[in-house]
Amino acid sequence: MTKKNAQLPHHYKSIQQRYPKVSAALADLGSAVREAGPLDTKTGHLIQLAAAAAIRSEGSVHSHTRRAIEAGATPEEIKHAVLLLTSTIGFPTVAAALSWVDEEFGKS
Repeated sequence: MTKKNAQLPHHYKSIQQRYPKVSAALADLGSAVREAGPLDTKTGHLIQLAAAAAIRSEGSVHSHTRRAIEAGATPEEIKHAVLLLTSTIGFPTVAAALSWVDEEFGKS
């Protein structure tokens, strides 16, 4: 098992094992949308992180925080991407998302 795969939640890994074709199709879709435009990988993950925060998707916030880190985003950039949402999605939602981001940095 790779380090990246070891970080995945158990439930997600279980779905990958039970539905390998669906998992592969989702991975292909992710690659296709990343390659469809001019944005770099880091920016893409920061955008996806913001969207995840907006819909209060805790698992996606964790995932895109990790992916943004892997793509070279700094903790300050990641937290700023979420903080920028305050006037759009509200402080309580931003505070929740920041707590999930902080968990990825080991600061619960």
